[in-house]
Amino acid sequence: MKRICVFCGSSPGAREIYTETAVAMGRALVAGGMGLVYGGGSVGLMGIIARTVAEAGGDVIGVIPRFLMDREVGYNELADLRVTETMHDRKALMAALSDGFIAMPGGLGTLEELFEVLTWAQLGMHRKPCGLLNVDGYFDGVLQFLDHTVAERFVGPDHRNMVLVENHPAGLLALFENYCAPEADAAKWALAMN
Repeated sequence: MKRICVFCGSSPGAREIYTETAVAMGRALVAGGMGLVYGGGSVGLMGIIARTVAEAGGDVIGVIPRFLMDREVGYNELADLRVTETMHDRKALMAALSDGFIAMPGGLGTLEELFEVLTWAQLGMHRKPCGLLNVDGYFDGVLQFLDHTVAERFVGPDHRNMVLVENHPAGLLALFENYCAPEADAAKWALAMN
């Protein structure tokens, strides 16, 4: 894997552990020889992980829509900051540049980005790993909800299992290295037949 896309908050969050984990995630990417693709911001966890990777000599590609760049939240010091016209263009470019996707603590945008790439994986549009870095139980409620979607037969177990979960960056990256995507059609039929 050459590059991992990390979705995370444009805020640092309420607790220091989020900042510490963003730094740890950046260091783990560099240690693993992987570059970072992210939302191009200079603020919050986004800015922290980008600075960590860049300062360690790693490859960072930021992708930001023009309207956010115009609000002066773009990380202008990046060697590779790409400005798109729309949010849709941003997400498509981030996906094309990445070999896997990680969601760290964040808000609505982080969740939306994660669920979009998961949906694309479910439909067979890509076979890249998708994971949650579950910092101090941040995503426990999301994981419980995903289990509920399986119990209610709206999501098949194979698709639920596409969400890789770890508490530590190095552990999640190790899961990514061994990931094998389910066959989209087989998983869909298995759900329909249950």
